[in-house]
Amino acid sequence: MQKILALMKKKWIKWPLLAIAAGILFVIGLYASVYLGVFGKLPTNATLASLKQAEATQILDANQKLIGKYFIYDRQPLKYADLPKHLIDALVATEDVRFYEHDGVDNISLLRVFFKTILLQDRSSGGGSTITLQLAKNIFGRKDYVFLSMLINKFKESIIAKRMENIYSKKEILTQYFNTVPFPDNTYGIESASQKFFNKSATALTISEAATLVGSLKANNSYNPRLHVKRSQARRDVVLNQMVKYNYLTSAKAQEIQQEDISIDYQSFNHDLGVAPYFREQVKKELATILKDYKKENGEAYDIYNDGLIVHTTLDYTMQTLAEDAMKEHLTALQKAFEKSYGKNAPWKTNKALIDKAIKKSPIYKSYKKAGLTEAQIEQKLAEKQDIELFEWQENTTKNISIKDSLQHYLKFLNTGMIAIDPETGAVKSYIGGIDYRYFKYDHISQSQRQVGSTFKPFVYTAAIENGMEPCTYFSVKPITYTNYKNWTPTNSGAQEEDPFLNYNLERALSTSVNTIAVKVLQEVGIQNVLTQVKKLGIEKELPNQPSIALGVAEINIKDLAGAYASYVNNSKAVKPYYITKIEDKNGKEIVAFKPQKTTSKAYSDFTRQVLLEMMKSTVNKGTATRLRTTYQLKNDIAGKTGTTQDNKDGWFVGITPKLVTINWVGNDNYNIGFKTTGMGQGANSALPIFAKFYQKLNADARFNSITKSHFESASTEVLEALNCNPEKRDGFIKRLFGNKKKNKKFKSN
Repeated sequence: MQKILALMKKKWIKWPLLAIAAGILFVIGLYASVYLGVFGKLPTNATLASLKQAEATQILDANQKLIGKYFIYDRQPLKYADLPKHLIDALVATEDVRFYEHDGVDNISLLRVFFKTILLQDRSSGGGSTITLQLAKNIFGRKDYVFLSMLINKFKESIIAKRMENIYSKKEILTQYFNTVPFPDNTYGIESASQKFFNKSATALTISEAATLVGSLKANNSYNPRLHVKRSQARRDVVLNQMVKYNYLTSAKAQEIQQEDISIDYQSFNHDLGVAPYFREQVKKELATILKDYKKENGEAYDIYNDGLIVHTTLDYTMQTLAEDAMKEHLTALQKAFEKSYGKNAPWKTNKALIDKAIKKSPIYKSYKKAGLTEAQIEQKLAEKQDIELFEWQENTTKNISIKDSLQHYLKFLNTGMIAIDPETGAVKSYIGGIDYRYFKYDHISQSQRQVGSTFKPFVYTAAIENGMEPCTYFSVKPITYTNYKNWTPTNSGAQEEDPFLNYNLERALSTSVNTIAVKVLQEVGIQNVLTQVKKLGIEKELPNQPSIALGVAEINIKDLAGAYASYVNNSKAVKPYYITKIEDKNGKEIVAFKPQKTTSKAYSDFTRQVLLEMMKSTVNKGTATRLRTTYQLKNDIAGKTGTTQDNKDGWFVGITPKLVTINWVGNDNYNIGFKTTGMGQGANSALPIFAKFYQKLNADARFNSITKSHFESASTEVLEALNCNPEKRDGFIKRLFGNKKKNKKFKSN
């Protein structure tokens, strides 16, 4: 003992020992100060026992398929029973092999780290963190204390980890860990990661997929299977080897899996990406409105970004993907033809007034103006060049251009709106608000109102039949001038001169979309009767009280148009399109449910419905929509109506089948830019092909047989007899000889 005391008095031993002792005392003091809350209050046992993490609200389609989420942190919780055993095994083998033995802090691992990593500088010795320590870090995060931040945070996590181990079982800790741990692409929790990278629930993950996701925990970006496939695969194999090492997997099975390449099925749940982004945005708006009338049990308002709500919708995920594919296929080709038709003289290139007006309507110009910049300063800002990613149908490109150039770039694009509804309930099955939500935020389903063109004509004919006009009533195709409407003379499309002695019955007039006859029918039945009929069809908007509405100058929302057309296959009753069927809290408890808003009264008689349906079937079989039969070879029961507005600004097609009503619109967001020619801009060419391609895809998928193989009701004998007449006739000799020889007969409307 004396020798030891004497030895300790020597300076080269005394001072190092004092330094070590001081260091130990400092660490103990630091730990005590952390424990006592000097660096921030630590969560109590009560707080830890009632942990609440922000959870993403899930949007499900009609078949319970996840189509999107609303979140700040993309997290979807699972129960322990939902976690596959091989997923848990992969985690334990890789991150914390002594998980079931320690109390939150693995002292043996810490000693190994201290001696091998710190003293011997052996980086291969591994870390000393445990799953529980990582969980504490995931939940409570870390703070920057400037000095000794890492040590302070580690002490905090160790204290929290030990408390958690006293409160929760190992199963509960694993469950919380899997529900909170961050995965690549800003994804939190195993369920969200599984849905995003493999398009399946975590319960269905294979060993390879589970090992891939567990492997990514080491470095989210470096081992992101979307960005770095080979690196991620190598890391997966390390996880598999760890599972073999600790007897969670046989060597033979691991080698078999390691022969497989990683195959991901990436699903983005980013607000701007993924399936049905316009639909998801509209659902979010309606959800916010609905939830204003409902509170949580504690009286707090629901938070769609944090409360893990489950929103059940009417959308059909598969049908939506087919609709989006059909839209992209057609508009890729149409856009190319559209640009070619204008050539070097395209208005988005040469029309300075149009370009300047569009720029002044842009959000960025308005923001500069609001900030107080002068016109010269704004012009300078807009002219500054930078790398900007530009939307293109084939592939997006990044160019070094000015903001003004980019705004000009987007002027050229045709846009679209498409909705498909169940005509019996109004349930929206497919919803496309535009061509790409990242670059075109304006929703042409919920926000837009465009002139509907000839798609309005069936409403005129419906009013006429309902008010007693016989289907076999004939009207001359020749134009008439309406003197009390500023000598307005509606004409028909096409370059051929009209035969002044040719007359069409109503079926031929509607199926071939004759403008002159549509206006004459309107005049005969009376504008007010037509407007009243339209109200009965659920279109509440005040429409212009003038004969031009027969040609569709009225601007009507696509949803309202779809609801009105549904009446022709829904017992003469219009419907109101809707999206949300039920909202549940995170525990599956129903907050509110919605049923179709069905009307009890018919908008018109069964006779009128069957007559109009037969007329619109003729539109497809021998009228303006015959390319559905000839070009696209569709054999389905289809009725429909094409539509084109003045100066070829808008192209429309309404497709009616017994179980689905679909509306398609195509045009430029800037109303000053129309199609160059009627041949290109007419609804049969611009909008109809989207419906045609959509139905081709539905026909090829047996899951939609109940829709594609359905049949229209058979028309009654009375209806068939009423339609049994020649579609056209010419005036007799006497009338031709003594009739009005002027091409444009003057007509004063009532």
